[in-house]
Amino acid sequence: MRENLPKNYDPKEFEDRIYKEWVDKGCFKSKIDKNKKPFTIVMPPPNITGQLHMGHALDDTLQDILIRWKRMDGFEALWIPGTDHASIATEVKVVDQIKKETGKTKYEAGREEFLRRAWAWKDEFGGKIVNQVKKLGASCDWDMERFTMDEGCNRAVTKFFVELHKQGHIYRGNRIINWCPDCKTTLSDIEVEHEDKEGSFWHIKYPIKDSDEFLEIATTRPETMLGDSGIAVHPEDERYAHLVGKSAILPLVGRELIIVADDYVDKDFGTGAVKMTPAHDPNDFEVGKRHGLEEINVMNDDATMNELAGKYEGMDRYECRRELVKDLEEEGYLIKIKKHDHAVGTCYRCHTVIEPRLSLQWFVKMDELSKPAIDVLKNGELKFVPEKFDKTYLQWLEKIRDWNISRQLWWGHQIPAYYCQNCEEVMVQENSPTKCSKCGSTDIKQDEDVLDTWFSSGLWPFEVLGWPEESDLLDYYYPTSVLVTGYDIIFFWVVRMVFSAMFCMDEKPFEHVFVHGLVRAADGKKMSKSLGNGIDPLEVIDEYGADALRFTLATGNSPGNDMRFYMERVEFARNFNNKLWNASRFVFMNLENEDVSNLNRDVVEKDLTLADKWIISRINRVVGEVSHNMEKFELGIALQKAYEFTWSEYCDWYIEIVKPRLYGDDEDAKRAALYTLTYVLEKILKLLHPFTPFITEEIYSYLPTVEGNIIVSEYPHYKEEDNMELEEEKMNLIMEGIRSVRNVRSEMNVPPSRKAKTIIVSTPDKREAMEDGKEYFKSLASASEVEIKDTTEGIPEDAVSIVIDGVEIFIPFDELVDIEKEIERLNKEKNKAISEIKRVEGKLNNPNFVNKAPEKLVEEEKAKKEKYEDMLKTIEERLSKLS
Repeated sequence: MRENLPKNYDPKEFEDRIYKEWVDKGCFKSKIDKNKKPFTIVMPPPNITGQLHMGHALDDTLQDILIRWKRMDGFEALWIPGTDHASIATEVKVVDQIKKETGKTKYEAGREEFLRRAWAWKDEFGGKIVNQVKKLGASCDWDMERFTMDEGCNRAVTKFFVELHKQGHIYRGNRIINWCPDCKTTLSDIEVEHEDKEGSFWHIKYPIKDSDEFLEIATTRPETMLGDSGIAVHPEDERYAHLVGKSAILPLVGRELIIVADDYVDKDFGTGAVKMTPAHDPNDFEVGKRHGLEEINVMNDDATMNELAGKYEGMDRYECRRELVKDLEEEGYLIKIKKHDHAVGTCYRCHTVIEPRLSLQWFVKMDELSKPAIDVLKNGELKFVPEKFDKTYLQWLEKIRDWNISRQLWWGHQIPAYYCQNCEEVMVQENSPTKCSKCGSTDIKQDEDVLDTWFSSGLWPFEVLGWPEESDLLDYYYPTSVLVTGYDIIFFWVVRMVFSAMFCMDEKPFEHVFVHGLVRAADGKKMSKSLGNGIDPLEVIDEYGADALRFTLATGNSPGNDMRFYMERVEFARNFNNKLWNASRFVFMNLENEDVSNLNRDVVEKDLTLADKWIISRINRVVGEVSHNMEKFELGIALQKAYEFTWSEYCDWYIEIVKPRLYGDDEDAKRAALYTLTYVLEKILKLLHPFTPFITEEIYSYLPTVEGNIIVSEYPHYKEEDNMELEEEKMNLIMEGIRSVRNVRSEMNVPPSRKAKTIIVSTPDKREAMEDGKEYFKSLASASEVEIKDTTEGIPEDAVSIVIDGVEIFIPFDELVDIEKEIERLNKEKNKAISEIKRVEGKLNNPNFVNKAPEKLVEEEKAKKEKYEDMLKTIEERLSKLS
């Protein structure tokens, strides 16, 4: 006897086992095959400090769906995994470890000891999130796993920096950056989180030199006024036109501030006069450059005030603010204080309020680098899904500022810049110099800073394939096919990958950018630790299985939109898997003593029934639709169609239809039914496999008509020979009739066990379908017998009637029928028909619809009107007889 599936669906029994089998068999591995078209995805590398969260789970699920589908569809599919060194996050962990174990700061421990511990920390904890990703079922080629600080990536990053510097795209200079006073490093924009905080506008009087006039200036950071070097007004602001070129006096300090006219100022906002602090504000910095304003930095690295702050030197910035405001009030310079709540930038690691400040750093000059990245989108080589993110991408690139890439950290790619301690010559090169290129001194020191994490990860799509070395991998798999990512990092990562690729490869890094939204809590709020509303995907997997989680994430996803995560939907997904399991078990049970070699189309073709042809045609149509949706990245819609077909048409309809044949004595009929069951089930499993890989692989392994693993099997394709529209139309009519009979019996509380004769009166064009459906009415609509007639003559007047398109169904229930209830039911049907007639007439009497709608649509509405009028006439005749 053939082995069957276990009675109960329990993903814990097979998910880990199946994943190990896939890995052991090399199912995820890819190799260069010039006879196949490559399909490549590089995984957005999660931080080595990270814990798998729902955002990761969604991102990885979508990637795995695409890679499994393309692998089955005949592509040479490669999904390259990796992890990111996460400069700040990892450094914080290691610094804390050093302090806890030795009581030393990182500086006291020294760079060498710090890096030794950092690499040891990476080796111990870096693989944690990788193992969590595997629990999700990610079918990556793990032999190609990369780390953003491995030797190959380091070589690529160094090469990129040096080449950019050679061509004048990298420079070292003083500019405004985001500074964390606690971590004591610059931050990228994505590392700055904005929090709503209570604040104020302090309105301060700035006297005009040699005049009784003054300007009213409003600021949210009074302590920065100590670095003021000018005041700006709008060129067209008549209120201040006479002051342009004159000077104001900085309160408490006495410094003269030149008044300049600049279009940056919004004359309708506030007082229309803005203090300029070029060393402490990015916009002021740009205005200052245009007008030659002095850059005065009044703060230390730890956000205390420096010697340029005068009497406030040594104070914390907030202590300085309090004392300064107090002094302004005492000296008569404070006009008023107005409450003003606003978003304040904070460090994503320590949540300290960041300080925009002037600093000597390394920058990438973006004006020329951005142009090819803009062109590659505009000429259609790069495509966003959905297209609305084209605008987001272009807006950021077209307004891009120079990019600060140096970080005051030790964990990361050390900047390949070397300083001569004798003559201060700066040498930028791939290998460490042995002597100064200018004076010959051997006293050379490398820049201690490291590069922004985004600088190195911007090379990810091609560095993981071997760049800067030439390689067969790079030639075959590049450009990659699709990047799957959230909309929140289009600015920070996607843009940088594109312009980096255009510079290094002269080609886009990927063909499509598939953008998904955020996974939100059930109430729509963003999941976060602080709110305590996060859901651990690993806990969901432990309770419901990875397939249920993946199903939930896929069905809730539409490109570019956020989704809400409900545990009820996970339970529904598990229930669907359970239904698929039980349906498959039923099929296998009926295959136990069957010679499966006879289950082929040639043998059973002559014995295929209407229902067999209908379900074969339906799965064929679903295959075509699902493939179409997959190509358009409509993964949620694709899964929804596969699920609906499986649950409703295959499980609820077809399996019930074939039961009498499976239990009957006609071996040919049984064989045709078993062939159809297994044929359709195989296609269902393959359609579902990219979404729910574990359960489909487990069921597939029990299917006796196939060999090997489903993960490397051929994906189904639409076949014109399986398109049987006539059979679908017939079966749809029969199913509508059966549903109607069931509904009537349910309304009348007639138990399914009570059989009743069913009389069907049909038009000539529907008669063949009704003849074919006799046995289905018996097995599925509790018909004791089925009689097909051309007229209603001889049908008992008290028979319950049902009207569908071209068909009337009568059930003479005799004593089972409550005549008053039947009249009530028919009156409801009558009102429904009248309502539909009025709706259609409303359309047809509307000149705008009749004149503007396509002719085909107008004709369809006329046909509907005729159909409902016939139904109304039939219903009224029945009511008349019953009355």
